[in-house]
Amino acid sequence: MDSASELYNHLKSVEPFFVLAGPNVIESEEHIFRMAEHIKAITSKLGLPLIFKSSFDKANRTSSKSFRGPGLAEGLKILEKVKLAYDLPIVTDVHEASQCDAVGQVADIIQIPAFLCRQTDLLVAAAQTGKIINIKKGQFCAPSVMTNSAEKVRLAGNQNVMVCERGTMFGYSDLIVDPRNLEWMREANCPIVADITHSLQQPAGKKLEGGGVASGGLRELIPCIARTAVAVGVDGIFMEVHDDPLSAPVDGPTQWPLRHLEELLEELVAIARVTKGKQQFKIDLTPFRD
Repeated sequence: MDSASELYNHLKSVEPFFVLAGPNVIESEEHIFRMAEHIKAITSKLGLPLIFKSSFDKANRTSSKSFRGPGLAEGLKILEKVKLAYDLPIVTDVHEASQCDAVGQVADIIQIPAFLCRQTDLLVAAAQTGKIINIKKGQFCAPSVMTNSAEKVRLAGNQNVMVCERGTMFGYSDLIVDPRNLEWMREANCPIVADITHSLQQPAGKKLEGGGVASGGLRELIPCIARTAVAVGVDGIFMEVHDDPLSAPVDGPTQWPLRHLEELLEELVAIARVTKGKQQFKIDLTPFRD
């Protein structure tokens, strides 16, 4: 069995859930190393498998002036150093098919951004790396769309696919999380991940002094969404974590403070234990349907 399939099978069997976490974007090598060290210490203490996350390029930005990160080459060098130093699997996102080969040399999980979840060429190129593919559901998509996106990966010869809920557009500059999606996305027949931070984003919802807009967010509701997702029985939690969200160059309003990470994860583990983790107890509702 290859390493990607081995990791994938491990994540599928994890109780109560696995964690994909890290700062939104690579700000510096020193910052990434510090974050990886602290997040690993917390998840290890709680017995939760960690896949460390950060982006080398934030290509989808509200403004052309937004911070994007160090770029592909430098970013992958930093992520590879973190991977080796802390013995951590890595997840990072791609935006173009041409990036997939290089990213596949470092990342254990390749993430498909929500806006690109139906891009066939990108999905196929990512799948052909053989790595685990985590597809975020588009804010504009019904949960049923993810079945087709996952199937594109499988038809490209890669069975190691996951799908991720990250909210649905609710008018202008707001998202909502529909807990039903976490059940309906099971039709994709793969692990389900809940993005508990991006799902509280308010795209272009923050007005800037001097004009212009940036993404806002509702950080205070992250525990609410996280509790809901774990109670439903997701396989994994995706969350962006920062030691100083107020000074983060990207998506500060929806990054969870590092100092509160252990407390939140402890609560989520307790909820998962009460609700039997991945909903091992099922009620057959077929007789009650029309």
